[in-house]
Amino acid sequence: MKIAVFGIGYVGLSNAVLLAQHNSVAAVDLSQDRVAQLNARTSPIEDTEIEAWLATKTLDLSATTDGAAACKDARFIIVATPTDYDPETNFFNTSSVEAVIKLALDVNPSATIVVKSTVPVGFTARVRALYGSEDIIFCPEFLREGQALQDNLYPSRIVIGSRRDEAKVFAELLVEGALADEVPVLYTGPAEAESIKLFANTYLALRVAFFNELDSYALAENMNAREIIEGVGLDPRIGTHYNNPSFGYGGYCLPKDTKQLLANFSAVPQNLMRAVVDANHTRKDFIAERVLARKPKVVGIHRLVMKAGSDNFRQSSVQGVIRRILAEGVKVVIFEPAYEEETFLNCTLVRDLDAFKKQCDVIVANRASDDLSDVDDKVFTRDIFGLS
Repeated sequence: MKIAVFGIGYVGLSNAVLLAQHNSVAAVDLSQDRVAQLNARTSPIEDTEIEAWLATKTLDLSATTDGAAACKDARFIIVATPTDYDPETNFFNTSSVEAVIKLALDVNPSATIVVKSTVPVGFTARVRALYGSEDIIFCPEFLREGQALQDNLYPSRIVIGSRRDEAKVFAELLVEGALADEVPVLYTGPAEAESIKLFANTYLALRVAFFNELDSYALAENMNAREIIEGVGLDPRIGTHYNNPSFGYGGYCLPKDTKQLLANFSAVPQNLMRAVVDANHTRKDFIAERVLARKPKVVGIHRLVMKAGSDNFRQSSVQGVIRRILAEGVKVVIFEPAYEEETFLNCTLVRDLDAFKKQCDVIVANRASDDLSDVDDKVFTRDIFGLS
């Protein structure tokens, strides 16, 4: 079966690799560099399993910048292009998704289009009506950056926002590619599937915000946050998962999905959802205040990435901390090997780690690193469980 996948990010590439085990997959991206990397069987993103599978597995996978050619004769066309939250319109910017849908329908109107990009509630119904096609399905993605293929090989669940026959065929393709013995599959209406994605991510953001606020209490009152978190987690209803403090939630999904949920259901009382978003702001305020309390002349930021094992720093929480420190007139320098520009937020990038350590009075690290063990007295992190 021929399948086209638009977008070679975490979602698109993990799906392309998964499906290329048993199908002919053409991956499409605007970046010629990413396309060349994938055709050379190297991963353009940091993901251990994707890197290993591209190097060692037999996959019927090619990459191209020619979207029309990829769509031709494809039974399924997967859309995994970025959707950014637009604060001006208070909505997701879905223009890239809609552009792919239009191209797909123009080139291959008999194909089924599967939207993997996160979209606002009501999007699927709107584009179905706009293009007069019921063959547009929303299938939310549930994965972790840096472990995208792993989470598709062993999925917690597959949700398909349609009950049509082609939707069931697509679900079977995902199950066929997975290594898990049993995979729960849920078929829903399109709006319900869109809501599942937003509410699931908002719950995760709520949990992050909860443990971050617990950590703020402990730090302010000079208590041992680890002991409190471990004690709270002994309750099996709460558990010990997803409990490591950070500077706030960030990345591709949680910041925009929580705000989108607020926008989608603005007519509904939602004090809790609003509190989750607000808590993410106040956590960054608190972290910046604690860093500035050390009276540093130069603050170093060790890595912009949101978490270990990821090369993504879009909407990473440490950026909010940087802005707050800069606003107080304190110099900030950054060590980030994954960023190729010379400056970020008007801060200088330092390429040499030893030189970076020497010039900083305080080193802010969202996630702890063995690279900083020799300057432990300079490091400010709330990564309690990272190196334990």
